[in-house]
Order: sequence, then structure tokens, then C-alpha cells
Amino acid sequence: MGKKVIKFMDTSFRDGFQSVFGARVFTDDFLPAVQATVDAGITHIEAGGGARFQSLFFYCGESAFDMMDRFRAEVGPDANLQTLARGINVVALSQQPRDIIDLHAKMFKKHGMTTIRNFDALNDIRNLEYSGERIAHHGLHHQIVVTVMDLPPGCEGAHTAEFYLDRLKNILDSDIPYHSICFKDATGTANPKKVYDTLKGARKMVSEGTTLWFHTHDTAGIGISQNLAAIEGGADGVDLAKSPVSGGTCQPDILSMMHVLKGTDFTLDLDYEKVLAAEEAFEKAMEDYFFPPEAKMVSPTITLSPMPGGALTANTMMMRDTGTLHYYPQVIKEMSEVIRLGGFGSSVTPVSQFYFQQAYLNVTQGKWKVINPNYGNMVLGYFGKTPSPPDSKIVELASEQLGKPVFTDDPLDILEPGIPKATKILEENKLPVTDENIFIIASCEQKGLDYLLGNAKTNIRKKTDAEAAPAKPAARAAAAAPAAPAAGPRSYAITVNNRVYNVSVAEGSGAAVQATPAAAAAAAPAAAAPVSGGTEVEAPTPGNVMKILVSVGDTVKKDQPLLILEAMKMESEVKSPCDGKIASVNILAGDTVQASDLLFTIS
Repeated sequence: MGKKVIKFMDTSFRDGFQSVFGARVFTDDFLPAVQATVDAGITHIEAGGGARFQSLFFYCGESAFDMMDRFRAEVGPDANLQTLARGINVVALSQQPRDIIDLHAKMFKKHGMTTIRNFDALNDIRNLEYSGERIAHHGLHHQIVVTVMDLPPGCEGAHTAEFYLDRLKNILDSDIPYHSICFKDATGTANPKKVYDTLKGARKMVSEGTTLWFHTHDTAGIGISQNLAAIEGGADGVDLAKSPVSGGTCQPDILSMMHVLKGTDFTLDLDYEKVLAAEEAFEKAMEDYFFPPEAKMVSPTITLSPMPGGALTANTMMMRDTGTLHYYPQVIKEMSEVIRLGGFGSSVTPVSQFYFQQAYLNVTQGKWKVINPNYGNMVLGYFGKTPSPPDSKIVELASEQLGKPVFTDDPLDILEPGIPKATKILEENKLPVTDENIFIIASCEQKGLDYLLGNAKTNIRKKTDAEAAPAKPAARAAAAAPAAPAAGPRSYAITVNNRVYNVSVAEGSGAAVQATPAAAAAAAPAAAAPVSGGTEVEAPTPGNVMKILVSVGDTVKKDQPLLILEAMKMESEVKSPCDGKIASVNILAGDTVQASDLLFTIS
């Protein structure tokens, strides 16, 4: 009897980009490597979806639809091009209504995709029903998913082989149309014995001929072991990547998996030399990109605080941008408790971001002093039912801080249609009302509108860009400045929470330090000075100001959104803490803010 040929999908151009570069890669740069991949005999390729949809509009100044069209043209008509969808979120970070979920499947079919892998982080089958039905309706292969991970030490409940097989039973008993089944571990933490037991049990439950797939990341250094366990348990296919993105936060390498299968009853049935040539072409294509060191490392602590590879680098890239990377080890450690008390949703987008944001707040603001709105909505049930009940005290805190009750109904039932809303935005901005533009507005919101208006900014980290960047004015001035005098007072201007103070330091044994507030005009040259006597609204997390929704003089109500803040891969609203009138706006759209920076004053 011959060896079983294991199917695989090459994830280099989607998950690889997300897991290593925060999904920020120009299409022109990687397309030559796509052709080399096809030349190696690889025809099942991940080509978009997930963060690689929004990122093209957010950071690359490109259309994801154009990228998919070019991808299809490069590989020819017969390749299986696969994308990733997040259940009722589809490719957005927020939930989408039914009309946009249908439009997602319609547009991805139109732009050359073959298969959509469809998951829900909470394993709530309600979140897969309508999205799965529309994927199949539009003629795409629907790969339905059970999301998996290992729980942090000391946690019990859910995330056992028995739990996953129960989720699978719910799928098999439902009317959701599907063509294959995937067990997806975005964190790379599910221990190999559990992976084996899950796939072995699943193989017994499904009908003959059903394709079972396994997906993981190599963040904790156990990806190959997990893949082998899945294959021995009955998986038909696994996900693999090519150097230079393979390993670390991405998937195990194709060549490594070929080597591990030597002497077994399984094979990938590939030519080493052709794969090696494809890897060399890919390495050349990516040679100018900045590789975050954490993306290429084995991170053993991830087994204690599961963080997806695709979110890890997106978070660290954001923390680099906001100057808060030094908090990362503490935040990862704090995630254990956040997961334990949050109901055990799988740590995969968007839930992994909820966990990370809440852990960040616990580190910087004090444990559970501030409930992140997304985390709060999750424990209250607005994203679906968590695998286990969240901690009752956390639910109470979330309800109190967000002013919302516990929700147990179908999340789709409270979402307004998205097409009319997007159409209105396009018409108001005199933009063409096309299906593509409607979907861009619905899924990318303000940044999608910025792209369509020609106002998108690129933010790609390349080595040559860093080398070509001029020295900062302050650095040049410091280098040219004469040596300071040995004695005498020195004056400085320092900024604390958007407030500028003039500091005078006198040297010598009787040295004294004097600090006085600077003139209001110097407090924020690009924005208004703080106004005394009002209620100050501070940034809840570091992030980038996407859109300011109010102006000085506007009357606002308690809980009215004041601005949209992009933080840790998520967009969230900062709301008014009280009724009043906007007395000052202390930031501008595009500003980067730190936690506790002053945003507004309300009188």
C-alpha cells in the first residue's frame, strides 16, 4: 500500500504576511514569488482575507480586490485560492449585518477566490450559520472551522478534545452547508496529544470522504509536532509556509514538514529542489522588509498566555508605533487572568484582541479598573455565547461600566442593514456606488473612505526606508550644539499628559528644580490648549486617532462617541463620560496618543 499524500495549503502570502509583517506588504513586491510557487507545483494557496483585507486599505494604499484579481491572473484559472473569514465579522473587526455578509461571499467569488475558511472565535454555531450558507450559495468551497487552543495553567472548562468534538457534533447536526472541516489553532498552543485525540475522534464522527484539516502556528515551537499528531489522528491536510516567513509566529516550513514525514506512511509528494527554488524566490522578494525579531522567535511563554501569531506582531508593531513595547511582557502575563475570567473564547481575531486590550488596561490602569468596551461586550454576550460562563464579577463590572445588560439573543438580530448606510456615505462623498465600494466602506469604515477619497497613507516597514529617513531635527540640533557649561541653571520644556511645563535646574550642592506650567499656546501647537475647570477625557489606551467626531462648542450627551481610536489592531470609540459642551479638542486626526493623554475637555 502506498503512502498517504497529505494535502497542504501554502499560507505564505496571507497568514505569513499577517504573522510577520502585521499584514503590511505591497502586491508588486510579492507577485514574482507567487509565480515561483506555482512553478514548484503548489496550487493551493492562501490569497487574502483575514487581516490581509483591511491592511491593504489601511497601510498599503491598495485595493484588496485588485490584489485578489492580480493573484488569480498570476496563478491561472485552476489554482485553489483560499481566504479567511471570521463568521459574522467576515473580514472586518466588527460584526457585519446580513446584507454585508452576503456581499462578502459574492465579492470574493467575483474576484477569483475558490475557498473560504470560516471560523467563530467563540465556537458559537449561530455565528457560522448565515455566513456559511451565503459562502456555499455563491459557489465557493466552505471550510467550516472549530477553533482550538490550550488554556493557561490553572484554567479548567472547555478546550478539551471532548469539547471540540461536541462543537463538531453541533455542526454535523445543523443545516449549515460545508465542504470540509478545519480545526484551527491560531495560537500554536494545543498540545499534540489533544490534537491527536481531536482528529482521531473527528475522523470517526464524519462521513467517509470528508476532508479534515488542521491549522496551527509555530510560535511556541511545537507546530511540527502538532501537525504530525493531526496527520496521525486522521487529518487529510495541514497549513505550511515558505521561508522567510515560516516558523515563529507563522506556520511550519514546507521543507521541514517534508523532512519530518520521511520514514512514515505519509508524504507531501513534492520535489525538494522546486520547493527550495520557490523559497529562494520568496526570500529575494522579501529581503527589503523589516522582520520584527519576535516574529522569528520561539516564544515558550505563549503556552501560558495564548496569543495568536497573526495578532502578536500586529500588536507589537502598534506598540512600537506608540512607544509602549516595554509593556509587552507584562501584558502577555496578564492575559492568563483575562482569559480565565472571560469565558474561554478562543484566542483568535477578534477575541485575541479583546484579551490583549483588556490585559493592557489591567497593566497600565490597574487590575479591572477599566473594562475595555470590546471585552465587556463579549462577556455580556453581544458577540455570541462564550464557551464557559464568564466570571460573574467581571460581567457585573462590564454591565456597570458600559451601561448595558447581559444579552442572550442572536447577535445578527440587532445589526441594522449595512448597504443603505454605506450607500449614503458614498453618495455624500460623490463616490461611485458599486458593490466593491459598498463593501469597502462597510468593512473598513473611515479608513476605507479615506482610501476611496485618495487620502490613504502607506505605513510599510522597509529597511531602505529606515536608512533613507533623515535624522530628527532634535537629534541634528543636539549633535551640532556646543558643550553645556559646567555650571549654572538649565531650562527644559517637558510634556506630561499633553501638558507642557518649563523646568529650570540649577547645578551645584544646593541645586534646586523649579517647574511651572508653560504658556497655554505652547501646550499643544497643533491642537487646543487644555481648559481648566472642566471634565477631562483621557485616552484609555495608546493608539492612533482615526476620526474626531465633535468640535469645540458642540453639546454632547453622556456616552456619546467623541472619536475613533485605532489601538492594538482594533477600532474603538471613546465616549463622553458626561453631558456638557466640548470646551477643548486637544488632538488632531492622525495623532498618536499614549494612555492617559488628554483628548478633550468638557465644560
